[in-house]
Amino acid sequence: MNAQVITIDDQRTPQELIENVLVNSSCASASNSTGKGDTFRSGKQSFAYFNRNGSNFPFEEGIVLATSTAETAIGPFVSNLTSNDSDQWLGDSDLDQVLGINSINSTLLEFDFIASANSLSFNYIFASNEYQYDYPCQYSDGFAFLIKEVGSTGPYKNLAIIPNTTTPVSSVDIRPEIKPGTRPGGISYTGCPASNESYFNGLNNNTSPINYAGQTEVMTAQTTVVAGKKYHVKLVIADDDFKYLESAIFLEAGSFLTKINFGEDRTISNNNPVCYGENFVLDTKLSTADYTFKWFIKDVPTNTYVQLSGARTSTYTVITPGAYKVEATLNGTTCASIGDIKVEFAPEIITRNTSLLQCDDDTDGITIFDLTKVANIIKNNNSEIINQGYYETLANARAKTSPILNPESYTNRIPNQTVFARIENIYGCFTTPEIALNVSTSVIPDQSPIETCDYDQTLDGLYQFDLQAEVTPQIMTGLPSGLVINYFLTANDALRETNPLPNIFRNTIPNSQTIYARAVNGSDCYDITPVELVVHTFDPPNFEDETLYLCKGDQLTLSVATGFKSYNWSNGATTNSTLINTAGDYSVIVTNANDCQKTKNFKVILSEPALITAEVKDFSGNDNTVKIQYTGVGDYEFSLDGTIFQDDPTFTQVTPGAYNAIARDKNGCGLSNSLLIYVLDYPRFFTPNGDGYNDLWAIKNIDQMPDYTISIFDRYGKLLKQMTQNSTGWNGIFNGQEMPSDDYWFTLLFVNGKNVKGHFSLKR
Repeated sequence: MNAQVITIDDQRTPQELIENVLVNSSCASASNSTGKGDTFRSGKQSFAYFNRNGSNFPFEEGIVLATSTAETAIGPFVSNLTSNDSDQWLGDSDLDQVLGINSINSTLLEFDFIASANSLSFNYIFASNEYQYDYPCQYSDGFAFLIKEVGSTGPYKNLAIIPNTTTPVSSVDIRPEIKPGTRPGGISYTGCPASNESYFNGLNNNTSPINYAGQTEVMTAQTTVVAGKKYHVKLVIADDDFKYLESAIFLEAGSFLTKINFGEDRTISNNNPVCYGENFVLDTKLSTADYTFKWFIKDVPTNTYVQLSGARTSTYTVITPGAYKVEATLNGTTCASIGDIKVEFAPEIITRNTSLLQCDDDTDGITIFDLTKVANIIKNNNSEIINQGYYETLANARAKTSPILNPESYTNRIPNQTVFARIENIYGCFTTPEIALNVSTSVIPDQSPIETCDYDQTLDGLYQFDLQAEVTPQIMTGLPSGLVINYFLTANDALRETNPLPNIFRNTIPNSQTIYARAVNGSDCYDITPVELVVHTFDPPNFEDETLYLCKGDQLTLSVATGFKSYNWSNGATTNSTLINTAGDYSVIVTNANDCQKTKNFKVILSEPALITAEVKDFSGNDNTVKIQYTGVGDYEFSLDGTIFQDDPTFTQVTPGAYNAIARDKNGCGLSNSLLIYVLDYPRFFTPNGDGYNDLWAIKNIDQMPDYTISIFDRYGKLLKQMTQNSTGWNGIFNGQEMPSDDYWFTLLFVNGKNVKGHFSLKR
């Protein structure tokens, strides 16, 4: 079964096409209709009448203007990239000027008409064989619907544009996504993204009623006009540069209407409702002398229009939401121009006037206000309402001109001045609440200094204050409850509420610094008052920690200087001194006239004389040692002669002799018991030659020791001599014979069991 296709009648004149097909209305008077197109094919035209002929083409009937013969528009679509059009078929200079192209093969219809209302429109479809391969990425034939007032020397206005833009309709600017591919000749292409695809109807195939590769959705060309004026319209299409890839425009029959245009619907869905409380005037811009008017509103339950009683003028003021329509009938004719619009109202912006109460630093009524503090108040805390500035006059607020540039820091021009805010909803509706700028007359009494003491490690007159705990209670005395106190470094900061101080504040000027307290009630300033912060330093002399020693059985007086306000000892004493008899840790806290305190710590250490014994290592030559052993809690030093003392209780390289060992307490608590110590050693040689020196071998001071026996032997172990405490020594003679020079051995045996062995040399 063959697909239904459109039919073409290319034998109608331009006048017939314009006046009987496109316009065909008692409200539009068309004249001077002319046409121009393909004159190179005998009996053929490139403009023609078309009929749907039972196909699915969107328009029942209308006019087609093509860049080839009108008959080539008859479907179905058969791809044809060539053209048989004459190269002598020229373009159109007006189209070239409007679109900036070099056109050929142009087809146009022109006519004059007199507008009966303030708007005209007609419906059309653009179709083209350029919707193949990647051609829409770079090529497009041109067409335009040009209009201007008859007699005007100004340029034409093009109505064939993408809605809400100035972009001409074309296959480049209305296209689907073009994916990569290959076109005839084996030429590869990368494609391009879609452009305004919502206006593209789709690609055609071999069942299409027209012979074009693709087409747009139904588009509407429209513009405003002045009723009663004559306009010239030129509908033109042409190929751009090359005659290939034909295109056409289809105009819907009877769609050329002059209507009353009230603009787009004023609805919430369009984001342009009429503002609450605004009188919205619908103006037909037609003369009541020439037209008769009827106004209607749509009845919602029946969905029919009901005439508004008494509405007979060219304007109507809308005060309630609804769908409105007007019929304006030209007197003496059947021409009735229609206009309609849907009107909704935005919700009311809930606001309220308010005031700001600010403090004044010099009582002249002129001060600095932060207008933004009432931003949420004036818009009733509605986050959807937008603050659009603050203004000195109501006129400026309404016109949205000359806003206050620094509302966070605004200086009023006169006392008790009123300024205005402008707040808007999302639709641009606004209201202008008032803000009264008042100066506080409340007074906070002068404040006594807030004093503290410098208790940190560095006595530099700098210390921290807990402002809310130390300062606020004093300021709030006698003031109304509910005030909030904030603190600032300068009076100007307090006035502007900039750079607030932290609650824990360390003064930056030593010893004395003035800060400023601002008392507020909500956004209102109650008063600003200076507060002096005083930091006392207290560093009495000789208050370093001290260590003292208490001799066992004695008493000790701990004391500090006199003249302080109070003393508090850790043992309960309250004077400048205390008597103690027990070692331990003691402290005293002294307070001066500024109630600053200083603590001195005493560490009292018990000490006592030592009780000593000794351990002697003798008969060892240079290794003779004495180690004093002691008991006691003192800190001791030791001596073997009572004159020279050392910290070490061990004495080394002690020469033989008798010593009186003693220990002395370094803390002054006395001497230990005196201990007599003998350090013995034997001579390593003797010379019994009768010269009076070393003639006898004997151990010095051994007679001070317990009983003993000394046995002397020669190298063969022969006993040569035995001596006791009563012996004076050995003279080197055995049995009346002088013993030769040699080494001899001895054994010393004490009655306590101590045994010493050694040897010595006899030299002659």
